[in-house]
Amino acid sequence: MSGHNKWANIRLRKGAQDAKRGKVFTKVAKEIIIAAKSGGDPAGNARLRSAIAAAKAVNLPKDRIEAAIRKGTGQDAGGDITEIMYEGYGAGGVAIIVETATDNKNRTVADVRHVFTKYGGTMGESGSVSFQFDRMGVITLEKEKYPEEDAVMNMALEAGADDVIDSDDVWEVRTSMADFNAVRETLEEQGVEMAEAQLSMVPRVLVPIDAETAQKLFRITDALEELDDVQNVYTNADIPDDFEPAG
Repeated sequence: MSGHNKWANIRLRKGAQDAKRGKVFTKVAKEIIIAAKSGGDPAGNARLRSAIAAAKAVNLPKDRIEAAIRKGTGQDAGGDITEIMYEGYGAGGVAIIVETATDNKNRTVADVRHVFTKYGGTMGESGSVSFQFDRMGVITLEKEKYPEEDAVMNMALEAGADDVIDSDDVWEVRTSMADFNAVRETLEEQGVEMAEAQLSMVPRVLVPIDAETAQKLFRITDALEELDDVQNVYTNADIPDDFEPAG
């Protein structure tokens, strides 16, 4: 059992809490805006199809999906959003990647740097930690809904996935970037309910840390995820299986 996966679960639980605050709606809408810059027709835009699927998974209303597409294509104002990735280190030398989507780069870099400094991390140059991660498709299924590992494995591999990782109370179906949409669409056609489906940064090697370091790291990643401009935060931490964040 890999501690990194527990981290993903804490994030998923937190995502459910974020949904109540509307942060998750803002996040999926921004992804649609960015995706729609390459064309507003999902049929010819794989990233937009993924973005819409992610939005539907968190019940973003249809009118808000359509409004985000119009902003992205330039039909409506509000689509001036840029993607920027920041990299750095947290407690225990753990690598942290912060994906942002912003209409004000100066504000965003200042906010991200402030969190790193406040919680004892350091920001690095572009490329300083990202080489330790691979971009992959990750589709998350809840074990409560899909308890049988063999059934999930067969279903995922038949759909074209590379692997299924046992992740605490969820399964992580992993795919290459190239196969992500095809796998997601196949599972969708089969009526599979996904907790999450997105391109993620998956660490190549995990860094083992103790509970005290995990707590420090959780404080920095939590503060980063609270920032309005932050879309995703990834780490290569292998945290203890019995870790529960305090506060």
